Amino acid sequence: MIFRQYLHSEPVALSYLFGCVGHATAAVVDPVGEVTPYITAAKDAGMRIRYVIDTHLHADHLSAGKTLAEAIGADYVLFADAQAVVPFRGVRDGDVLELGNVSIEVLHTPGHTPEHISLLVTDRTRGDEPWFVLTGHALMVGDLGRTELAASAEEGARALFRSVQRLKALPDYLEVLPGAYAGSACGRSLSGKPTSTIGFEKRHNKAFGIGDEDAFLRFMLTDVPPAPAQAAELRAINAGIAVSAAP
Repeated sequence: MIFRQYLHSEPVALSYLFGCVGHATAAVVDPVGEVTPYITAAKDAGMRIRYVIDTHLHADHLSAGKTLAEAIGADYVLFADAQAVVPFRGVRDGDVLELGNVSIEVLHTPGHTPEHISLLVTDRTRGDEPWFVLTGHALMVGDLGRTELAASAEEGARALFRSVQRLKALPDYLEVLPGAYAGSACGRSLSGKPTSTIGFEKRHNKAFGIGDEDAFLRFMLTDVPPAPAQAAELRAINAGIAVSAAP
């Protein structure tokens, strides 16, 4: 497997490129900024990017997903019920995207946004068990994603509680690869460490560890930081509903 993690500082975000070397196919998840680094990395590895996946319609930054997909002729992938007018390949819970010996299982994990998905990745050359999960802004190292950017805060928190139960059921050894780290406006207690495991987050992530729904709601709805500037506008641009005024 080829694997690249990209740490962005403006905006604070994480992107990924990974795929099957033997079948020369790759996926990019949550791309940000200029698309050239992803194209170059795949080309240098002798791979073709087949899927460009956004885990959700972002409200804290402009996505490069559609631009990258169009530039290379890849499928642009979102959850099937995403309220987007840009052309995309819709996926649903349980769908599997294949990259040769690497498989990507879609987990619908709403809460941060209604269309949010996580991606459970297995490399069959290493084993039949999943190796890592890309959790976007649902589960991050040290915290969970805020819940009021695309729904009411309570509605989002109730959905996120159910999503958390699914993520908790994953193996403790599983690597967690989030979509943001410390400095992002999408969480309150994010770590600067950009990776973790399900087991570590169960023990040390306060929000992730709450098992009672009422207690979870109280925690998630207390001391919510100000929303990112132009959050609604950014979501609309990423969905293709509005046009960016940026040059």
